[in-house]
Amino acid sequence: MNHPGRYWQILDDGRIQCDVCPRQCRLNKGQRGLCFVRMAEEEQIVLTTYGRSSGFCIDPIEKKPLNHFLPGTPILSFGTAGCNLTCKFCQNWDISKSREFDRLTETATPKMIALAAKNYGCRSVSFTYNDPVIFLEYAVDIAQACREIDICPVAVTAGYVSAKARREFFQNMDAVNIDLKAFSNKFYEKICGGKLEVVLETLEYLKHETDVWLEITTLLIPGENDSSQELHKMCEWIMKHLGAEVPLHFTAFHPDWKMQNISHTPHSTLNKARQIAIAEGIHYVYVGNVHDKSGSSTYCYQCGELLIGRDWYELSDWNIDQAGCCIKCGTKCPGFFEQHPGEWGAKRLPVSL
Repeated sequence: MNHPGRYWQILDDGRIQCDVCPRQCRLNKGQRGLCFVRMAEEEQIVLTTYGRSSGFCIDPIEKKPLNHFLPGTPILSFGTAGCNLTCKFCQNWDISKSREFDRLTETATPKMIALAAKNYGCRSVSFTYNDPVIFLEYAVDIAQACREIDICPVAVTAGYVSAKARREFFQNMDAVNIDLKAFSNKFYEKICGGKLEVVLETLEYLKHETDVWLEITTLLIPGENDSSQELHKMCEWIMKHLGAEVPLHFTAFHPDWKMQNISHTPHSTLNKARQIAIAEGIHYVYVGNVHDKSGSSTYCYQCGELLIGRDWYELSDWNIDQAGCCIKCGTKCPGFFEQHPGEWGAKRLPVSL
């Protein structure tokens, strides 16, 4: 169904400008923005995917990835269609690049989604698979319905959003993983069709102007964004602007969408990136999309104690006390931890609402 948008303006030439993201698509009646799901209609911008989903699945929260937010718990995950970036390596391209609304096979009101999460024993709901910024009105309404019954809203996003929309979107989220795709404007412009500085502004906003739990993910693509020089610059920026305690995930690329001529990321590249980040002072650095118990586990940065053991998405060791501190030296591990870890494990359960 079409739902009124909240961020737009009518221009002097009669076109309507969408102000949800920095693209500021200027549309004539009936035209859609680059994201494909926001459209000019009757002198306003409408969201054409409100109440519609490409499907629901219960995942381990570590799959988002979030390692410091309710570890081991199940999270109800879903997406819609479309995206406001044009990443050539998109690994959910069948959803994010979709122009066919028959992929949106599920319909659900915000209250239905919140209650489904509760009924399935999920502690949180994740907006993922495609970027939730483009379905802001739907995501915010779901987030508010979730909070009413103590379910945590979680966003997995590239952070490519305008300043005004950014405030409303993130004030309704409890945790977020930002996809920092690279640390060069050339990469963002050439491969993603965006601008790095917008994402950096979002990261600083989240860290310094909100209480939203923040983690960062960078997908390392061989020969594109994995040089030691670029990784050092990125980690230096994180230390200077965000601090040492924001968890950082380096994940492996696999050939997909329009970059099928590039090979998988070597495990050694992930390890190199992790060591660079640790050497720069970042306390919690992880590797993903590969089997690496050490690289996916959480350690106390002060004494080296294994705090949370992980084997893929299965948790083992749990050496954090009720206050979230290392049981060996008492150093606080930042994040949102319950008294005991969740027991969801690696299960992935598609569900229908």
